[in-house]
Parts: sequence; structure tokens; C-alpha cells
Amino acid sequence: VAITTRLLVSHLSGIRHYEKDIAKVKEEKEKANRAFKLTKPDQDKEQKEEGSKGIEKTDSVKPRKEHEGEVKSRNSKPGKRDKEFEQEEYYLKEKFGSVIESLKIFKNDPLFFKPGSQFLYSTYGFTLLSAVVERASGQKFTDYMLKMFRDLDMLSTVLDDNEAMIYNRARCYVYNKKGRLVNAPYVDNSYKWAGGGFLSSVGDLLKFGNALLYSYQAGQFKNTNDKLLPGYLKPDTVAMMWTPVPKTEVSWDRDGKYAMAWAVVEKKQPCGCCRQQRHYASHTGGAVGASSVLLILPEELDSEAINTGLVAPPRGVVVSIICNMQSVSLNSTALKIAREFDKEKWAQ
Repeated sequence: VAITTRLLVSHLSGIRHYEKDIAKVKEEKEKANRAFKLTKPDQDKEQKEEGSKGIEKTDSVKPRKEHEGEVKSRNSKPGKRDKEFEQEEYYLKEKFGSVIESLKIFKNDPLFFKPGSQFLYSTYGFTLLSAVVERASGQKFTDYMLKMFRDLDMLSTVLDDNEAMIYNRARCYVYNKKGRLVNAPYVDNSYKWAGGGFLSSVGDLLKFGNALLYSYQAGQFKNTNDKLLPGYLKPDTVAMMWTPVPKTEVSWDRDGKYAMAWAVVEKKQPCGCCRQQRHYASHTGGAVGASSVLLILPEELDSEAINTGLVAPPRGVVVSIICNMQSVSLNSTALKIAREFDKEKWAQ
């Protein structure tokens, strides 16, 4: 079979995640689908109640099981352990000298399905992707990424290296079997730099989000008299990254599809006076002792804004949340925050 970088970045490669048993993966997917069908009537009722109160209803976010161990429901009680984090490979302590070396963890394992035929979130797919970047660039993957972070002025974003003294590094926490908060166990993330091996700050993630939003919108503005600097990426590149890919799914928003390393909800309103979906891109993150989300809600630009040149990108809302606790669902909260800021903007 052939596995392309596009398949890797959209999690269609067939490479396994932490679970090695395909039967268990299928069983968990079926359980999640059944749970969603059971909660659907309650969700519809909630939408009708909010609509009757005159509340604008756009994207409905009902998180189910997250790809990296977020809680199954926003109503989950603190202290409830997530089965995702019972996988042994989350707690590897071996230090790998390069991303090529870390491929040995999964390189001899069978594919779960023919590449391109099904969606399965895979951290190891991104490990392979980082090896591609390393070979293509001729640089160590970590060096390549740190230079990119410097370009983006993300000076607080570094490798989660256990040995290094990192200023302001937070202590991470988990709930034990008794539901008590304890320090997260020691792990070495050198086996998955691309899939969860960097430390960052809210400020740095906002810079990253704004750089992408600027790049996405830079080509849309006219009559700027060449005063507008180019984006870090080409507008078409970001548009491609934020275009949903067929056969994918998103665990943290059923309205969304997976694109290229981003979950995307497209603008949609099938009929007048009916529920609207607002276009946004987001990604959650979960690791041993930590949870995060970065969400980008682009402003819906009108022709006057685009053609007059009186405003400049980025236009929209970027929300970043990082918490030093394991298995916290954050996408729903981030979307609510983004929508509140967006609502305030249009009310002015």
C-alpha cells in the first residue's frame, strides 16, 4: 500500500494509535456512536428551549470521547478515570535520540485498514510525519520546529524535555483511582514530539492562531496599496488545511470533519430561519496531566470590508485554553467564549 503525507495529516493512514487491538478500537467506536444516539433527543430539546428564549443558536458542541483522552461528557464528574490513559504507551520513559529512532515503536505493526478507507486518530501517524519533515528538510525535526516558533515570535514554546530547566513550567496533575488529585507520573515525550511533545503558553498559542488567521485572510483584502505584508503561509495553503476531508470525523464536535491537522466546522444553514453552523477551526490536545484547545473563529467579512481596505487581517476571534490537568474537555468552552466575543463585536 501507499501512505501519503496527506493521509497522515488527516489520520487516514491506517497506522494504529495507542491501542494495539483493532477489535477494541471498533468496540469503543460503536459505544461512542450508541451514546451519541441516546443523548441526541436531549440535545434537540436543549436547542429548542434555547431557541424559545430568543438565544441565537449556531454551532452545537456536544463532546464525546476525545482522541487524546478528554472526558466523554461535559457533565463528567472530577476524578473519573479515562480508559484512554490506561494505555501503557502513554507512560513510556525511554529517551529517543531522534524521531527516526522512535519509529521502532510501531513500524512493524500491521495497519488497521487500507490507507484512505477509514479514519482513526493516530499520534504515531504524526510521528511518521515528523520523520518525513526531518528527511525532507535535512534538519532534526525539533530544530526545524523551534526555528519556526522563533519566526512566529513564540518564544515560550519549547520541547517538553524532562532534564532541561524550563522557566515557568507548570506541574501537571491527574486523578488517581480513588478520585484524588495527585501529581502526574513521569513520562518522556521524546517518542512523540509532533503528537504531544511541546510546551507552550496561552500567549504563544494566540500568536500561532493569529498568524494562521492572518495568512488565511491576507489574500481576501483588496485596495491595500501593497501595504499588507504577506502571511507566514499562503492563503491557499491555509484554506486547504481548513477544508474538510471525506471519510473523517471529529470526536469533539459532531458537526465537524477532520481536515489537515485541524478539525473544521463549515458554514451551513440548509433552510431559512433554521439552525446555523458557523465556520471555525479548532484542535484539542490531551497528554498525561494536561489538556488544551486552540480555536479560530474567522470573521465573516463583507464586501465593503474586503474592498475598501479600511480594515486589515486578522479579523475574528482566537481562543486558547491550557490547563495542567488530565482529561478536561475544553472545545465547547472555547467555542462559547469565541461566540460571546463575536456577538459583542457585532453588537457595537
